[in-house]
Amino acid sequence: MSNLDVRWVSGLVGPLRVAPGSEVRLPGDFDPGARFGVRKKKDGARLLTQGVELLAEYQQRLAAQDTYAVLVVLQGMDASGKDGTIRHVMSGVNPQGVHVSSFKVPSAEELGHDYLWRLARRLPARGEIGIFNRSHYEEVLAVRVHPENLDREKLPPESRGHDVWQRRFREINNWERYLTDNGIRLVKLFLNVSKEKQRDRFLQRIDRPEKNWKFSAADARERQYWDEYQHAYSQVLTHTSTEHAPWHVLPADHKWFSRICAAAAIAQTLIDIDPRYPVSDAATRQELQQARAELETPVA
Repeated sequence: MSNLDVRWVSGLVGPLRVAPGSEVRLPGDFDPGARFGVRKKKDGARLLTQGVELLAEYQQRLAAQDTYAVLVVLQGMDASGKDGTIRHVMSGVNPQGVHVSSFKVPSAEELGHDYLWRLARRLPARGEIGIFNRSHYEEVLAVRVHPENLDREKLPPESRGHDVWQRRFREINNWERYLTDNGIRLVKLFLNVSKEKQRDRFLQRIDRPEKNWKFSAADARERQYWDEYQHAYSQVLTHTSTEHAPWHVLPADHKWFSRICAAAAIAQTLIDIDPRYPVSDAATRQELQQARAELETPVA
């Protein structure tokens, strides 16, 4: 078993967790610039290294046990650091056991199905870690901010009433309950970036040629809806943080710190699962000893 220090993990994860049943109001309830006492970036680097090592070890145990899966849901405004979080936090794990799915605007085929269909096709298998870079929550975030997108979903008239968002919260909660009942543990992470920090990162993408590809004029136009997105995220955190699938709000103004928080939240879920290496039964041990004897027999 691991000799790594895991005590710091739960201490960090606690302040990030949205208590089920609580009402969240952004931006006031969570500080995007918080660092919870980790003042120096070099101290953060040490914690991130520990987090990556924990994930590497527990991922190997998760794969060996082959009973549970972990689904990481990443949500956040543009330039909140989702891609960098995946790249840095998962840097030490076996890539064969991690699958990343990025969900863009639904295709024509996807719009021909219910909104959870395309997500269900990308769920991780037992023993794997799946990452959704954006997710089913876009259906109560981007679609809510731009309700004209509902027209493209071909919903019947009775499914487009004033209660559509509350109904989708209920459907999402029920779906996530179904997933956890079947061994898929969810880690829901909201990268909470401030409007000012997003502006700074957009300007960097414009000013630095090697970052130009990451920026589009549509990103800047979407800033016009900042307040609407803050309200939509507040509603998501309020209505879909549950005991079986709680939300974690990661302060994202300091990328190095948000990555530590992400590593801690994922590690805590794996620690709670506590996957174990399979124990060989007597017959298997006998086969192993026979194989050893054969391997040790000198070749004629």
